[in-house]
Amino acid sequence: MFGRFMNNYYYGKSGKGDYKRENLPKNRWQLFWEMLRVRFSGLFQLNIISVIFFVPTMFVLVKGFESLFSLMQLIVAVEQGAEGITPEMQEIFNQKGAHIYSILFKTFLWLIPCVAITGPAQAGMAYVCRNWARDEHAFVFVDYKDALKANWKQALVISTITGFVPLIMLMCWQFYGNMAQNSLFYMIPQIFAISVGFLWLLALPYTYPMIVTYEMKIVQIIKNSVLLSIARLPHTVCVRLVMLVPTVIVVLVSLYTPYALFALMFLGGYYLLLGNALARFVYASYTNAVFDKYINSRIPGVEVDRGLATEEDLYDTEELDFDDTDIPNIPGGSDKSGTII
Repeated sequence: MFGRFMNNYYYGKSGKGDYKRENLPKNRWQLFWEMLRVRFSGLFQLNIISVIFFVPTMFVLVKGFESLFSLMQLIVAVEQGAEGITPEMQEIFNQKGAHIYSILFKTFLWLIPCVAITGPAQAGMAYVCRNWARDEHAFVFVDYKDALKANWKQALVISTITGFVPLIMLMCWQFYGNMAQNSLFYMIPQIFAISVGFLWLLALPYTYPMIVTYEMKIVQIIKNSVLLSIARLPHTVCVRLVMLVPTVIVVLVSLYTPYALFALMFLGGYYLLLGNALARFVYASYTNAVFDKYINSRIPGVEVDRGLATEEDLYDTEELDFDDTDIPNIPGGSDKSGTII
């Protein structure tokens, strides 16, 4: 197994091990793991050159979490009747709902510009990861920079909307929640607003790959991303939840163990070194399959199932021995198309 790992890791580099016919990916799952092994070190590089765009968001989230954690500690201390409870602490406890809302409001307000500036970087990463996920060539820095420059306007629109979503969801939940105390009718717009917010978050894995792959107006990108997230709802929810696993683990460790600081340091290091690029690679692998099924299959002449072994690859009667000269190095050009669903 280790020998095959090294063989695939050096795939595409002259003078290294052959990529055998029997090892060619036959389905999406195999392709994902093969390309992840091949491009794993490249994901570190891609993440590091993009991290400057994500540092403000990470800083705001950490500060918000610290404020909430301190408030929760105070609430628990007052509830348990700990010694040294001052009148000010008791007053904060009595108004804990308002204080929680205040912390979340300030955090989400600061997140708007911080999330907005991540859009162009996510477009650059989406392009590189899209190519890597379907076993096509892409230079880490050059193709990242070109995709960022070519798609930054649409990506900035998407990320700006994303920055507003948590704040709008919070305000709608608070406003309609207060109104629902007098009339249960207001639970309908409350649930609707939250549902729309979550639907937007589910559509995000499709938006950036769609921006770098197709020539569409921003309204078409949003429309198609939402439709695809609904059409593939269980799969989309699963992919999103999988990428939240490190964050959920850190939150649980912080709440139920005395190692909150170490957990936050681990989470920060994970996203500084790998987390953002790994997420984009997972989303690219998933959306490549979805685009093939719902979009590319409807465009005449567009190749589908890129990176997967064809029948000729698997059943050719000639004895083939692949090396780095046998496998074409496909340019990382964007297969732009005006087609929509």
